[in-house]
Order: sequence, then structure tokens, then C-alpha cells
Amino acid sequence: MKTIFYPENERGKNDIGWLKANFSFSFASYYDPNKINFGALRVLNDDIIAAGKGFGMHPHDNMEIITIPLEGGLEHTDSMGNSGVINAGEVQVMSAGTGVYHSEYNASHTEEVKSLQIWVFPKERNIQARYDQKDFKDVLKLNQLTTLISPIKDNDTLWLNQDATFSMGNFEAGQQINYDIKTAGNGAYVFVIEGSVKINGTILNKRDALGVYDTSSFTIEPQVLCRFLIIDIPMS
Repeated sequence: MKTIFYPENERGKNDIGWLKANFSFSFASYYDPNKINFGALRVLNDDIIAAGKGFGMHPHDNMEIITIPLEGGLEHTDSMGNSGVINAGEVQVMSAGTGVYHSEYNASHTEEVKSLQIWVFPKERNIQARYDQKDFKDVLKLNQLTTLISPIKDNDTLWLNQDATFSMGNFEAGQQINYDIKTAGNGAYVFVIEGSVKINGTILNKRDALGVYDTSSFTIEPQVLCRFLIIDIPMS
């Protein structure tokens, strides 16, 4: 097993008033040659967006874009005719494919929104652009790892144009999560949203992350009540 530790205090940061962004990988004005990507995982931005503010209409192509609101809701509009609000407990997936324009605004005029924006390189390029979102609030259970996104098309998860699997869970201290890599050759990027966990002797606190690869499984040990996201991702 090999690991890469990504401490919270080494993330890139950008504060422009309405947006407080934390970059796990090189993005916009933040550049670190050692933090370009983790396999096919290209971007993980941890954003705080002020009330009523957001990202205006802008283009993307050939990228899988995942949005996970942690607190509050985002109002989505795109050039495919989709519009609506995605709230905490829901997940949004958009295949930019041959090209799409979209905007994401804080749906509240009084409260800030906290959200993860994640980009994954696609498995197939130039597919038809598409949009999907799903509510997971009824299936996210304490001490249970829930699959949110997978490369398999079914009704229980969102589909991604990549051999990647996203899982999330809330766990109490004393639990032990034995995680098996879902696709042979993949690695796993474990991002701690809240709390603290131990993986292979490394303690991860809030907003720390660990890239794990060259293994078929590993164990996560929550140190306190915690919440984390696992991105099971191709390494090449």
C-alpha cells in the first residue's frame, strides 16, 4: 500500500468576498506541481458561497462535474434546459461532454452555502452532455457507508462516465470500516468532511485527505464522530 497525505492547511485558498474557496488540487490562480491530480480526480474545491451569490453561466467540456452541497442549497441552470435547487443530502452529476454552459448560485438570500465541487476526467470523450441529481437523505444512515455515484447504471446511485465510485458515511468512534477497492487498479481518495479518522497509521482531521493506492483494500478507523467521502478512482 502507498499513500499520499493532503493536509488541510496546505490546500490552496482564495477569498474574493462572496466566495471562500479551498483547492485540494491546482486550480485557477493556485498552482502546485505536486498537486495537479490524483489519478483521474482533477479538482476538489471546498467552497463557501455567500447568500444570493454564485457562479454565473460558464462553459465546460469533456469533464465529469460532481457537486455535493454540505450545508444549504444551490440553484442550478444549464444550457440543456435543466433548472432547480440541489440541497444538502443531494448530489449532482453533470457530464460536460461535447460542451455545456451552467450556473450555480446560492439559493438562499440570507444564509451561506457550503459545497464540494469535484471534477473527474471522463472515460469517454465527446459524449452527449447530460445532467442528473439524486436525493440520498433517506439512505444515508449512521455507521453505514453509502454509494452515491458509480460506473454502473442503476436506480440506487448516480452514473458517472468513468470507472469511479463515490461513497459517503457518518461513523461513530470505535467503528472499523474495511474498504475494498471497487475497480481493479483504482486508488482511493479519502476526504474527511468532519471529525477524525485513522488510516494505515495516519491520523486525518477535518478537511484532511489521504490518497491510497497500490492496494486492493484498507481500513478506516473513526477516532470521533466523523463524516468522510471516498472517491474510488482510476490511477491512469
